[in-house]
Amino acid sequence: MNKSTLVEKKYLFTFILITSLFALWGFANDLTNPMVAAFQTVMELSAAKASMVQFAFYGGYATMAVPAALFIRKHTYKHGVLLGLALYAIGAFLFIPAAQYQQFSFFCVSLYILTFGLAFLETTANPFILSLGEKETSTRRLNLAQAFNPVGSLSGMAVASFIVLPQLLSDKRDAAGQIIFGSLSEAEKADIRLHDLAVIRDPYVAIGLVVVVMLIIIALTKMPRLAGEGQKLHPKHTLNRLWHNTIYREGVLAQVFYVAAQIMCWTFIIQYADRLGINKATAQVFNIVAMSLNLSGRFIGTFIMRYVNTRRLLMIFGICASICTLGAICIDGRMGLYSLVCISLFMSIMFPTIYGVALENVDAEDTSLGAAFLVMAIVGGALMPPLQGMIIDLGSVAGWPAVNASFCLPLICFIFVALYGYRTHKALIKNNI
Repeated sequence: MNKSTLVEKKYLFTFILITSLFALWGFANDLTNPMVAAFQTVMELSAAKASMVQFAFYGGYATMAVPAALFIRKHTYKHGVLLGLALYAIGAFLFIPAAQYQQFSFFCVSLYILTFGLAFLETTANPFILSLGEKETSTRRLNLAQAFNPVGSLSGMAVASFIVLPQLLSDKRDAAGQIIFGSLSEAEKADIRLHDLAVIRDPYVAIGLVVVVMLIIIALTKMPRLAGEGQKLHPKHTLNRLWHNTIYREGVLAQVFYVAAQIMCWTFIIQYADRLGINKATAQVFNIVAMSLNLSGRFIGTFIMRYVNTRRLLMIFGICASICTLGAICIDGRMGLYSLVCISLFMSIMFPTIYGVALENVDAEDTSLGAAFLVMAIVGGALMPPLQGMIIDLGSVAGWPAVNASFCLPLICFIFVALYGYRTHKALIKNNI
C-alpha cells in the first residue's frame, strides 16, 4: 500500500480551490449534452445536424488546448485559470443574443467560445493538480479532484432535467406519446421557439455569473509557483520526446476514444429512451442515475487504487464497460437502457487515469504541452457523435433499431481503452523485472 501523502498541507487550500473548477466544466458539459435533443426538436433538425452542438463544444478544446499550454509556459497556471474563466463567462453570456436572434449557428459559436475557456481550465487544472504533491500519488490525486467533475455534471443534469426540459413546449406529446410540435402552424411554432430558446438560454447566463465570481476569488488568491511556469518552451524538442514516448503517444489516442465514448453514451441516452416512448425530461433522469454511478465509481475507484495498480484497474473497467455496451446494443427494451446507464460506473476512472498514466514518465519541462494534447484529445467528443447521429437517422440497421446499433461506436472505443490499460500494465511489469 502506498502511504505517501495525497495532498501536502501547504498545497491544501490551492488544491481545494482548483478542484472546484472541475465542477464548473462538469456543469457545462452535462447541461449541454441534453441540449442536442432539445435543439433537434425546437429547431427541427436531424440528429446528425443537432449533434453539431457537440462538434462546436468539443471542437473548442481542439482549437485552444495547445495555445493554452504555450500561454501557461510563458505566464503561470494562475493566469491560465483566469483567462479560462473569462472566456467561459463570455461564451455563456453570448447565449443572450443567440436566443434573441434564434440562430442555431449562433448557439454553436457561443458554445465554441465557451469551450475556449474550458480548454484553458482543463489544460491548466489537470497538470496543476498532478504537481501539488508527490509523483507517486499524482494519479490518485487527479482521480480525487476529478471526482468533483461529476458533482458539477449532476448539477448540470439536474438543471436540464428539472428546469429546462420540463419547460420545453416543443416536447409536448399526444396520448400516443408522439411529439405534436411538427404538426403545428408556423405562427404557433414561432411562439414556442421563442419561449423554448429563452428557457435554454437562462442556465448558461446563470453559470456565467458564477464563473465571474470564481474569477474574482482566484484573482485575489495567492497561489504557489510550480515547476515549468514562466519558462521558455522548445516545442520541437518537446514534441520529439513526446512522440517517442509510447505510453504517452498511445495515451493521447486512448483519451480520444474514451471521450468519444463518454459523450456518445451521455448524449444519445435520450434518443435511446425516446424510442421506448420516454419523454426527454424523464429520459434525462436516467442520465442523472448514470452520472450518480459515475460519481460513485470515481470515489470507489480512487480507494481501490490504494491496492490495485491504476493501469490494471483501467483494463478491468474497460472490459466491464465493453460488456455493458454490448448489453445496450443487443438487448431491446428497458434492460438495454439499464445496461446503457451502467456503463457510466465503469467510465468513472478512465479520463483521469489515462491522463495520469500518459504523463507519468513525461519530463517536467514537457508536461504543459503534453497535457495540452491530452486535453486536445477531447476532440473525440466532437468527431464521433455526428457519426452516431447519422446512424440513428437511418431508423434501422439490418432490421435492428438504429439507436441500439449506433452504440457499436462506443464499444470500439472501450475496447481500445481496455487494451491501453493492458499494454501499459504489461510494460510496467516488464520494466520492474
